[in-house]
Amino acid sequence: MSDAREFYGRWADLYDRLASLPFARSWRERAADLLALSPGDTVVEMGCGTGANVPVLRRRVGPEGRVVGLDLTREMVERARGQSDRAGDGIHYLLGDATRPPVHGADAVLATFVAGIFADPAAAVDAWCDSVRPGGRVALLNFQRSENPLAAPLDIVFEGFVRLSAPGARLSRQSHANAFERRVAAARDRLAERTVDRRYETFGGGFLGLVSGRVE
Repeated sequence: MSDAREFYGRWADLYDRLASLPFARSWRERAADLLALSPGDTVVEMGCGTGANVPVLRRRVGPEGRVVGLDLTREMVERARGQSDRAGDGIHYLLGDATRPPVHGADAVLATFVAGIFADPAAAVDAWCDSVRPGGRVALLNFQRSENPLAAPLDIVFEGFVRLSAPGARLSRQSHANAFERRVAAARDRLAERTVDRRYETFGGGFLGLVSGRVE
């Protein structure tokens, strides 16, 4: 975990710029929609980064609700706390490991672009499901290779993206895209085991997959 903390801490500024690009807003809206949030709910984002999802979640839970962002990297959390649209009453940031979240009884959990970085993504999903009350939803948003034949030439771009965005990957000769996809698949499989009323959709030309389920 120390490698990941150092890696993401070093790139916190660039990460925030990329996460705030206008075209990403629709992704956030769709992920939040799948959580079926209501005013007054408590929603937790695992691996919240610089808090780019927080305003979207805040609008759905309203002033009487709570948004909790959990991240391993101090620089990410500090940047989130320093932005006016990502801070305020009902918004809380915790510095901690998303695979062992110190939260229980939430109405929903969101994890965007993090399931593919964990050594044991299934265990992480177990922890997230355990953090949600019965009837609450868990949603995972991840990059993936597109099944569209026209997107095949972009596979090399996907490999490059994974190498640049994951700690310890850039100097390896292995296909980190393959390993990344196996971890994402493991997270999705465990979510399927732990939830009902599952929903899945792709967008972004098939390079984004969004899955959610309701914890019984």
